[in-house]
Amino acid sequence: MSAGKRSYDIGVMPGDGTGPEVVREAVKALDAVAALEGFSVNYTHYDFGGARYLKTGETLPDSAMDEFRKQQAILLGAIGHPEVKPGILEKGILLRTRFELDQYINLRPVKLYPSVDTPLKDKGPEHIDFVVVRENTEGLYAGAGGTLKKGTPDEIAVQESINTRKGVERCLRFAFNYTLKRARDNKLTLCGKTNVLTYAFDLWERAFHEIAPEYPAVKTDYAHVDAICMWMVKNPEWFDVIVTDNMFGDIITDLGAMIQGGMGIAAGGNINPEGTSMFEPIGGSAPKYTGQNVINPLAAICAAQMMLDQLGETAAAARIEKAVITCLSKDIKSLQAGRMGYSTTQVGDLVAGYLDA
Repeated sequence: MSAGKRSYDIGVMPGDGTGPEVVREAVKALDAVAALEGFSVNYTHYDFGGARYLKTGETLPDSAMDEFRKQQAILLGAIGHPEVKPGILEKGILLRTRFELDQYINLRPVKLYPSVDTPLKDKGPEHIDFVVVRENTEGLYAGAGGTLKKGTPDEIAVQESINTRKGVERCLRFAFNYTLKRARDNKLTLCGKTNVLTYAFDLWERAFHEIAPEYPAVKTDYAHVDAICMWMVKNPEWFDVIVTDNMFGDIITDLGAMIQGGMGIAAGGNINPEGTSMFEPIGGSAPKYTGQNVINPLAAICAAQMMLDQLGETAAAARIEKAVITCLSKDIKSLQAGRMGYSTTQVGDLVAGYLDA
């Protein structure tokens, strides 16, 4: 950020499918709120994704990470192309960015807004408002393992979960600090599987209990991942902040997206507290809706809101969240693509129009 007027350098990676359409509306909201709050945003656009890969055979050039490090944050649309084998873009762009930029936290708010339907009977916004802190650079996603005798009846496949003391501790400390910052119930729940994964989660549990005394204001709790899934459905109000490893975090946050109303409203951040973070809607590239101007952009707008909060523009972030809530309560008929009652562009216009309300 430059001296004088507040200014932020933001990388924009629209990606594949409907990614460019939803990112366009998120940028619209960013520009509008920046004008209201007195700061500016300088964008650098990147064309990384499936279309570029099909043309060049390249996911990310070696220069990309140096470029990304110059940005204060990255706004991502979606990665995933129907003509590219699954895993190539995800590993070559998403995982590489997370690992090389050391975005060691995946932050996923699970918040049900008023006027949004949840599949949970008798639950409302007062019951569904928690955050999952997921370790984002280790675990099963570290890529350790291999195969032997592939393609034969004796084939062996091994995938190893890598958990370092440093990685576990910094994730836990982020979660404890975030629980205090959130100041809701001041309760942090460790999600694991200590009865079966006795090596990995022994480390997680010991570190959790060693760090806890440094945060006397935070109540601590533990639950196995299968129990977490049950209670997220039956009693989501029990949770304030949940901290867990990479794989379990990946799974329970998709369940969280469903109970908060679906992928159309779910956003997440890949956080490096000391470096460049990346924010994205959760819903994916949705290629069947590409170019139709019917996809829901609210999750991408919420990703922009998370980005502003991380950058310290808390008033601007609050404006966006309030505008999204107003839009949901007054205008949007459904979060599903093609059923909103408005086009993608019109929803972006509505949110931008509510920012100064």
